[in-house]
Amino acid sequence: MSMFPAIRLRRTRASNWSRALVSETHLAPQHLIWPLFVTSGNGVEEPVASLPGVSRWSVDLIVGRAREAKALGIGVIALFPHTPAELRTDDGREALNPDNLMCRAIRAVKDAVPEIGVLTDVALDPYTVHGHDGLVDASGYVVNDTTSERLVGQALVQADAGADIIAPSDMMDGRVGAIRDALEEAGHLNVQIMAYAAKYASAFYGPFRDAVGSSGLLKGNKKTYQMDPANADEAMREVELDIAEGADSVMVKPGLPYLDIIRRVKERFEIPVFAYAVSGEYAMIEAAAAPGAADRDALVLETLLAFRRAGCSGILTYHAAHAARLLNG
Repeated sequence: MSMFPAIRLRRTRASNWSRALVSETHLAPQHLIWPLFVTSGNGVEEPVASLPGVSRWSVDLIVGRAREAKALGIGVIALFPHTPAELRTDDGREALNPDNLMCRAIRAVKDAVPEIGVLTDVALDPYTVHGHDGLVDASGYVVNDTTSERLVGQALVQADAGADIIAPSDMMDGRVGAIRDALEEAGHLNVQIMAYAAKYASAFYGPFRDAVGSSGLLKGNKKTYQMDPANADEAMREVELDIAEGADSVMVKPGLPYLDIIRRVKERFEIPVFAYAVSGEYAMIEAAAAPGAADRDALVLETLLAFRRAGCSGILTYHAAHAARLLNG
C-alpha cells in the first residue's frame, strides 16, 4: 500500500465539488418520516412544552401538515393520538373504536393527500389509564397474549381507515405474526408492518409521554416488555422473530444511543431498518441550540446523516420538516 506523500487523503476534500463527488452517504427528504400528534377539536394547535417547536394538531389541521410534508418531499407521516382523559380505560377499549381520533385522522389525511403514506402506532399506552402499552393483571404485570389480541383489533381498525404502515410499538411476543395473519384475512394484503423490533426501556421517552398525555399516568415501568439497554444480542433475536412473523421492515428505538444495533441489524438481516430519533433526542438538540451552545441546523443534519451512515433506510424525526427545508435549500 502506498504511503504519504503518494497518498494524501485530503486531496479529495479540497473542494466542494470533490467532496460531493466522493460522498458515501446520501440524505434527502424522502428518507424522513414526520411524527405528528393528533388532538381533539377543530382549529386546535397545542404546543408541547417539553418539545419546543412541536404541537398537537386537531384532525382538520393535521391535513395541513400532511400537505406540507408532501410539498417538502417527505413521503410518510406517523400519527400518534392524544386521547381525551375521559376515553382512557384500564383495558384501552378506545383503541378498537373505528371512529377514534387516530382513525378519523387517517381518513382525513388519505382523503386530502392520498399520495402521502400514513404510518400508525399500535400500542395501548395512549388509551389506558395506567400508561402501559398493554393490559395489566391484578399484580400490575403487563400480560402478553391478551394484549396481542387487543393489538390485532387496533391494527385492523387502522388498516380499515386507510393506514399504509402498521407499526406495533408494544414489544409483546408474537404480535407481529398475529397482526400479519389478521391483515391477510381481512384483505389488507399490501398494508406494511414496520415492527418496533428493538425498542429499549429508555430514559429518552419523557417528552413523548407528555405529547400523548400519558405522562404521570404510568404505574411502575416498562422493563418487563421493553428491552434492557445493556443487551445487543437479544436485539438480534427480537429482529429475527419479527421478520419471520411477517414484518416488512424493522425499527430500532431510540436512535443515537443505539447506532451499533442499527448497524448490526442491517448487516445481518439486509432488511429495511428504521430509527426513531425520539423525543428526548430532539429535546437535547433544542436545548443545546436555544442558548447558542450549538448550531441547530448542523446538529440536525449531522445526526440524521449518522443514522443513514449506520444503515437506516429512513428516520422518524420531529425535525423532519426543518431538515427537509434545509436539504431542499
